[in-house]
Amino acid sequence: VMKATEAKLLDFLKKSPQFVIPIYQRTYSWTEKEVRQLWDDILRAGQNDDISAHFMGSVVYVEKGLYSISAQSPLLVIDGQQRLTTVSLLIAALASAIGEGEPIEGFSPRKLRNYYLLNPEEEGERHFKLILSQTDKASLISILKDAPQPKEHSIRITENLKLFQALLVGQKEDLETVCKGIAKLMVVDISLDRDQDNPQLIFESMNSTGRELSQADLIRNFILMCLESELQTRLYERYWRPMELAFGQEAYTTHFDGFMRHYLTVRTGEIPKMGEVYDAFKKHARSSSVANAGVESLVAELHAYAGHFCAMALGTEEDSELDRAFHDLRELKVDVAYPLLLELYHDYQSQILSREDFLKAVRTIESYVFRRAVCAIPTNSMNKMFANMGKTLKKDRYLERLEAAFLLLPSYRRFPKDDEFKRELKIKDLYNFRSRSYWLRRLENHGRKERVPVDEYTIEHILPQCDNDPEKVPTVWREELGDDWENVWETYRHTLGNLTLTGYNSEYANRSFAEKCNIEGGFAQSPLHLNKNLGAEGTWNKDAIEGRAAWLAAQAVSVWQAPALDAELLAAYKPSPTITSANYTIEDHPHLASGSMRDLFDAFRKQVLAPDPVVSEEFLKLYVAYKAETNFVDVVPQAKRLRLSLNMPFPDIDDPKGLCKDVTGLGRWGNGDVEVGLSSFDGLPYVLGLVRQSFEKQMGNGADE
Repeated sequence: VMKATEAKLLDFLKKSPQFVIPIYQRTYSWTEKEVRQLWDDILRAGQNDDISAHFMGSVVYVEKGLYSISAQSPLLVIDGQQRLTTVSLLIAALASAIGEGEPIEGFSPRKLRNYYLLNPEEEGERHFKLILSQTDKASLISILKDAPQPKEHSIRITENLKLFQALLVGQKEDLETVCKGIAKLMVVDISLDRDQDNPQLIFESMNSTGRELSQADLIRNFILMCLESELQTRLYERYWRPMELAFGQEAYTTHFDGFMRHYLTVRTGEIPKMGEVYDAFKKHARSSSVANAGVESLVAELHAYAGHFCAMALGTEEDSELDRAFHDLRELKVDVAYPLLLELYHDYQSQILSREDFLKAVRTIESYVFRRAVCAIPTNSMNKMFANMGKTLKKDRYLERLEAAFLLLPSYRRFPKDDEFKRELKIKDLYNFRSRSYWLRRLENHGRKERVPVDEYTIEHILPQCDNDPEKVPTVWREELGDDWENVWETYRHTLGNLTLTGYNSEYANRSFAEKCNIEGGFAQSPLHLNKNLGAEGTWNKDAIEGRAAWLAAQAVSVWQAPALDAELLAAYKPSPTITSANYTIEDHPHLASGSMRDLFDAFRKQVLAPDPVVSEEFLKLYVAYKAETNFVDVVPQAKRLRLSLNMPFPDIDDPKGLCKDVTGLGRWGNGDVEVGLSSFDGLPYVLGLVRQSFEKQMGNGADE
C-alpha cells in the first residue's frame, strides 16, 4: 500500500498542494551544523557536472486518499519536516538574493515563490505550501509574507534564515551554482494510506538523515499520533504544549530526555539507560495500571512532574526560598538526585509534605552531596540510592524517616559526620574544587538577611598562589612563613584557611599581608563575613591559616547540616540485625594459617582492600568474603590455590584468557556464577582485573551512570 517513488525535490514541491506538520511532531530543530552540511552538498552538486543528483532522504506523508491528490487535500508529513522547512528557508532567501534576474531557467524570484513556497491562487492558510506547527508556523508565514517576526518567534527558523542570507551574500558572484545544486536535489516520495499503514510503526522505524529523533519526539508521537484528532488536539494544547513551553525552545531538546528518565525512575523504580528511555516509557504506558487509567491521566501526570522538574532544574520556582535551595543544588550538579527530588516535590504539592519539611529535605540532599564531594567518597551507586530511597519511605513522619534513611546509609553511601567533614574540609584543595564560587557564596551568605552578590567579588589567595611556582614567592612572604616557607606554601595555599573573597583589584595579589589588610578596600575594611578578624591578625603563617580554617570549618557544619536525630530515635529506624555465626579469623583457615598460600593471600587481600574505603573483609567458616554492598568476591583457600567466586553473571565477565568457569546453578561455597583459580603471583594482576569488574558492577559503574 505504501507507495515510494524517486522524485526531484522541486517537482515534488511544485505538484504538492500543501504540506502540513501535525501538532504532535517535534518543532523545527536543525542547527547550524545540519544547515551547513546541506549547503555544502548543494554547492558540491552545483559545481560538478558529473554529479547528476544529490539524495536528501525521504519525505513520508499521509494522503486523504491514495492516487488522488486533489487541489484541496493537504498532506500530513510524518517524516521530512526538517528538510522541507530548511529548503523552504533557502528558497525564500534565494528569491530575495537574486533580485531581478534569473540565473538559470526557472529560477526567477517570482517562479521560486509561486511554484515552491506559495499557492498564488489560494486564500488564507491554503496560500502557503508548508504549514508548520506552533511557534514555527507564525515565523515561517511572516518570512513568506515579508512581514516582521512575531514577539514569540521560532529561534531556529529565524537563525537559519539569517545563516542562508549570509551564505548567499558570500556566494553572490555565482548564484548559478546554488540554483544548479538545488535543481539536483532528490527525495524519496513515500505516500501512506491512512487506513492501511500504521504511521507510528513507520515513524519509529525510520531513522532519517538529519537530526536523529530524540526520545522525547518518539514519546510524544507514541502518545498522540494514534488518537482521534479532537482528543489529540485537546491533550496537546492542554498538557503537552504547555510542557514544551515550560522547558523553553532550546531547553526542551536538551533537558526533556533527562527529565523523562528521572520521571520513569520515580514511577518504575528502574533507571532506564539514556538511549532506551522511549522503550522504558512504552513499557510503562502499556502496564495495566497506567493503561487502565487512560491516556489523559498519563499525560496530565507527565505535565505535573515536568512542572516540578522545571521548577528545580530550570529555575522556574516561584517560592524564593525554595528557588534559592534549587539554585544551590544546580550549582552542585546533582542530577542523580532528581528522582528523589521529583517525588518529594510531588508530595509537597499534594500537601503530604509541608513546605518547611520539603525545604529541609532539599537542604539535607545538598549537604549530603557536598559533604561527600569534600570527603572524596566515590559517587557511583548514588544514582541507585536516590532512585530507591523515595520508594522505601513510609509517608507518615515523612522528614524524620527521610533523615533517618540518610543517617543509616552504609559505609560508601554514608552521610559524612561532622568530624570527618571538618577534617577533610580543612585540608582539601578547595580552589580547584569543581564549584568554588558555590561554597564561598554559601559560607558568606549563611544566616545573612541581606545576601552578598558574591559574583561581584573575586576569589583571593591570602598567601599568594604566584602562578603555582615557588620561585615566584616574594621575599616578604618567605619571611612571613618562616624557615619552612616552601612546604607551608605548597600545603596550604589552595586550602580553606587561605581562601577568601575580595572586592579590591587583583593586581594587589602578591603584596604583603599587612598591605593586603590596610590598603583601600583591603581586609581590614571588608564588609564580608569571610574576612572577619583578618585585619586583626598580626602575621599570616601556618598557625594563622590553620586557625582560620578551624573557624570556617566550624561554621560549615551549620551551613551544610547533617540531620540531627537522637541515638534512641535512630535506633528505632535501624533494620533488625541478621544473626551471624560465631566470629572466625584467619587462624580458622588451615591453608592460610600455616600453608604456602599465606603470602599470596596477603598480597591479594591488600590489593582488594586498597581501591576503595568501602570494601570490608569478613572471615567465615569456609571462605573469606569481600563486600561493598554485598559480596563481590569470596575466597575459598585450598592447599595449592585460592579458589575465587566472583559475584556477577557469567556472560558479563570480560575474560580474554578464558580462565573463568561458569558455575551457574552448581552448589559451591561463595557467592556468584563465576569461578577462577589463583595459584601464583604471576597470575595476580590479571585475576585482580577480573575481581575489579565484579566490584565495579556492584558499585553501579556500568553504562547506567
